[in-house]
Amino acid sequence: MKRLFAPGLLLFSLILPMLATPAGARQVSRVTLSGSVTDAETGVPLTGAHVFIASSMIGTTTDVDGQYSLTQVPMGAHRLVVSMLGFEDQFLDIMIRTEAPLTFDFPLTPAVLEVGEITVEAQRDRNWKRRLERFTREFIGETPNATQTTILNPEVLDFEDERGTLKAVAAEPLIIENRALGYRIQYFLRDFESTPGRVRYDGEGLYAELAAASEEETSRWEANRQASFMGSFRHFMLALIAGRTEAQGFMTYSRPSAGGNRSDAFNADSRIPNQRFPLDPASLLKPSDVANEYVLDFEGHLEIVHTGEREDPAYLDWSMRPTGSNPRVQTSWTYLDHGPAVIDYKGDTLDPYAVVFMGYWAFERVADDPPKEYRPGAAR
Repeated sequence: MKRLFAPGLLLFSLILPMLATPAGARQVSRVTLSGSVTDAETGVPLTGAHVFIASSMIGTTTDVDGQYSLTQVPMGAHRLVVSMLGFEDQFLDIMIRTEAPLTFDFPLTPAVLEVGEITVEAQRDRNWKRRLERFTREFIGETPNATQTTILNPEVLDFEDERGTLKAVAAEPLIIENRALGYRIQYFLRDFESTPGRVRYDGEGLYAELAAASEEETSRWEANRQASFMGSFRHFMLALIAGRTEAQGFMTYSRPSAGGNRSDAFNADSRIPNQRFPLDPASLLKPSDVANEYVLDFEGHLEIVHTGEREDPAYLDWSMRPTGSNPRVQTSWTYLDHGPAVIDYKGDTLDPYAVVFMGYWAFERVADDPPKEYRPGAAR
C-alpha cells in the first residue's frame, strides 16, 4: 500500500463484537481466486511467483505450470499482488461481490535493472549504514513496537541520498520480523522516498504468524495486537460502519481546507487549518448502489480524536512537540487524495491510495500494522 505521512489503552471489549460486519455481510461466503502467471514476452509459465492479498495472511506461490490458487478469500475490497524476482510486479485492485470463483491471469514483464542501481556489499560503507538507520526509523517506525521489529535481510537494500532526500530500492522482498506483534512479514517494496518533513513509500506486505515460545509470549502478542488495532484507521472505519464511533471513543471534526495545493498542507500538524467544527460521523458514509459497500466522502481535512488512548511519549519527539509537553489523546487527520472513496463492509478501501494520513496515524508505521484480517478477540 502506498503510504504518505507527515509529523504532525482503553479497550472497549463489550462493544467490539458489534463491529464485526453488517448483518447482511456476516453470512457472505469466502471465494477462491486462481489463474496463471507467465512471462509476458515468451508466454512461458513462471514457477515460484508470489501471489497474495496485500496486507493479509493469504498468499501462495505458483506451481511448475505457473498456476496459483488462493482459497478462503473474504468478499470485499482487496489488492491482489504478483511478484517475482527478475520481473516487474503487478497488482490488481478488486471488489469481490459474488460467491463464484474468480480467475485472474498475470503476464509479467521482465524487469530491466539499470547499471549501478544495486550496490554490491563490498562497496558499502558507513554512509550506507547511516542511511539504513534512517530508512529503518522512517519505514519501520519509532514506536515501542519498532524497537522489537527487525529487517532480517537489510543487505538487499540500496540507497540514494541527495540534498536531504533519501530514496531506497530493494533487490528482493524485505523479510521483517515483528517480535512485538508476533508476525513475520515479506514486504515487497516498490518505492521509498523521504524528504525533510515528509515520508512516502509504496509496497505490499504478506504476513505469517510467528511461533510463540510460551503462553506468556502469546498473551503479550495478543495484547500488543489489540493495542495496535484500537484507535487505528481500520478500527475507526468499522466503528463508522456500525454507527458506534462515539461508543468506541472517536470524535470527528471538520478542518476546512485553507486553499492551495492540499499536498502542501500535511507537512506538519501546524499546517492544518486552525478552525475546526464538530462533524456528525453519520455524514461521512453513504450507502453505495451495491449491498455492503459505502462511499466515504468529506471536504477538506477530517480530524479524528480517539479519546480511549493517549499519545505515546515517542510521538512527542516525532511530532516536534515543544520540550516538556504532556501526552494528549491520540489525534489524526486525513484527507481524500482524489475524491470520494469506495469502502467495503470490512472497512477496506477499494483504492488503497485514496486516504492520506497525518498525525498519530502517520506516526504508526510497519511495526504497528497487524494484518488486515485481524480483529481483537477473534478466533484464529
